[in-house]
Amino acid sequence: QNGVMSGLMQMLLLKVSAHITEQLGMAPGGEFREAFKEASKVPFCKFHLGDRPIPITFKRAIAALSFWQKVKLAWGLCFLSDPISKDDVEKCKQKDLLEQMMAEMIGEFPDLHRTIVSERDIYLTYMLKEAAKQIELPRTSENEPRNYIPAVVVGVVGMGHVPGIEKNWNSELNIQEIMSVPPPSTSSKIFKFVIKATVFGLMGYGCYRIGQRTVQLILSMPAAQNCLQKLTEIRSQ
Repeated sequence: QNGVMSGLMQMLLLKVSAHITEQLGMAPGGEFREAFKEASKVPFCKFHLGDRPIPITFKRAIAALSFWQKVKLAWGLCFLSDPISKDDVEKCKQKDLLEQMMAEMIGEFPDLHRTIVSERDIYLTYMLKEAAKQIELPRTSENEPRNYIPAVVVGVVGMGHVPGIEKNWNSELNIQEIMSVPPPSTSSKIFKFVIKATVFGLMGYGCYRIGQRTVQLILSMPAAQNCLQKLTEIRSQ
């Protein structure tokens, strides 16, 4: 539905999620599920999903990577088997270590970090600021002055996004640019065409070979040979 590369990337990330779940005995994203449960207990509380849609993030991330970077990333995700302990998770909560891990990711895949982390920092900040706008109280008449009350907002975000949200909070933000999906490059189009041509070519050849063997098998049957012999006799007469 969202493209072959996007689908493959989601499958690989699901594999990583399953690996983490197996190692820790808990699925990633538990903080968001808990936030939803708690929000449902608060009267008149509105629950917003404030992250950028996954298909846009994936498509922008894939478009930002070169062919070899895609291969390298896919290879790393396919063979991810490092053990993860609860102590490792607790260490990640330390700001210095978290920043060090983020710096390592930037060094290896800077464009991936920009689309998956930095752009989402901007989007999350924008959505939080929109939610935090003051609420206008209803008026009994148009002559009555406008009164506002502050909005009470609880934002639940991944720890890796906190520094970016703090950095962008006082900036004028425009999310239109990071919501668009860039058109595929020429090399990407050629690669897709070659893959499709190869797949259809192999399928066509396979159908041809299967059909050829099927015909040979049918012709080798006694009933088919008798029919052919009779047809030959009729034609000769």
